[in-house]
Amino acid sequence: MNSAVLERAGSGQAENTRFIVLISGVAAIGGFLFGFDSGVINGTVDGLRRAFHSSSAGVGFEVASMLLGCALGAFLAGRLADRRGRRSVLIASAVLFLLSALGAGAATTSALFVAARLLGGMAVGAASVISPAYIAEVASARYRGRLATAQQLAIICGLFAAFLSNYLLAQAAGASTAPLWLGHPAWRWMFWMQAIPSVLFLLLLLPIPESPRYLVARGRREAALAVLARLYGGERARTKLAEIEASLPRQGGQRPRLSDLVSAGRVRPIVWVGIGLATFQQLVGINIVFYYGAVLWQAVGFSESDALLINLLSGAISLGACLVTAVLIDRVGRKPLLWLGSLGMALSLALLTLSFGSATLGPGGQLALSPALGALALVAANVYVVFFNLSWGPVMWVMLGEMFPNAIRGSGLAVAGAAQWLSNFLITVSFPSLLAGIGLAGTYGLYTCAAAVSLFFVLRCVRETRGRELEEMEG
Repeated sequence: MNSAVLERAGSGQAENTRFIVLISGVAAIGGFLFGFDSGVINGTVDGLRRAFHSSSAGVGFEVASMLLGCALGAFLAGRLADRRGRRSVLIASAVLFLLSALGAGAATTSALFVAARLLGGMAVGAASVISPAYIAEVASARYRGRLATAQQLAIICGLFAAFLSNYLLAQAAGASTAPLWLGHPAWRWMFWMQAIPSVLFLLLLLPIPESPRYLVARGRREAALAVLARLYGGERARTKLAEIEASLPRQGGQRPRLSDLVSAGRVRPIVWVGIGLATFQQLVGINIVFYYGAVLWQAVGFSESDALLINLLSGAISLGACLVTAVLIDRVGRKPLLWLGSLGMALSLALLTLSFGSATLGPGGQLALSPALGALALVAANVYVVFFNLSWGPVMWVMLGEMFPNAIRGSGLAVAGAAQWLSNFLITVSFPSLLAGIGLAGTYGLYTCAAAVSLFFVLRCVRETRGRELEEMEG
């Protein structure tokens, strides 16, 4: 059968780059839904407060509840991807995205809303780790970084689409809490809009092939060879199959285990690096901009409409920065982009801290900035977003998808992905309390310190992966 597969592929057939880009694009839709689901909450906070009569702590949990699902979803997805396949996990995540969108918009109590968001969180967690892993496992090393960066591009596009959808729906209704179609308030329609890309993602996933590296790990050599021939051509397929098999210590379809992450009685160093990358990406506070952006800008004197427009500006800037990363990542490498991003974020966060520290309290205790400080805060915030999306935003996901050896990729992603989302949850759920306790200046001061520490982490602990085949990864 091997020869038949190679004959169908054509022994001289070149790499099918167009097909690889196409299936990578389908996988990246998971990133779009990741971004949309993360960003849609931004314009619904006032609606949640009114609909469920939630306290500040209650709203904080409603916003952050999805992240607990994300941690669980990322952990389970990494394990299930080794058992059921990358494609199967992505299909399951598409179904969960759809159920969450419908349920969150229809929820009549806080408990039902949280349950729907937990489902969405599981979908986001699964897509966040499996989409870049799938892309890394089908793409060639010479352009793998560019294709994997599509994950972050899709996340930003999803965020931008959610911000735009929220803005247009709020404008059409007059406010996020005002009734729109069928008598339902606009904030409910903000969630229901996610059903459209969820269905599209599900339908497009059905025809794409399974990851050849998963198939080899499960002992399905013939199926793996067929996929490799479609991806790289018949001439290279057999060689690549042998390379993948040589990188796996266990053959015969034996399942990878979490215990594989431990060697000689210690957790493998590469696992700690993965956890560090995943955690630092959140400790710099980026998702406060995404989840609480409208509330943040209203707190410094902007109207709801202006705040939503600022979110749109941030989304557009993020997209441009990530496009630059897509051009650079396979040329200059992952590590230089990470340390440059850490430096830029630390400086811009320091300026934000300075701006918020010089603010005054207006009528009703609302924070107010002078025109000069307001302009400085706005510029610094967008510079911060640029540096994040030039570096830690896309590069962290690229590295998690490619840095682990084949034998432990699923388990490594499970642990690192869970760490990423648990950190995200802690940062998000703590923000309202930090805002009330130490103010915006103190809160952003903590994020500034985290960005500074991340610079030293990159310089000391992170190894470059540019141009290396997945079979060459060590740790």
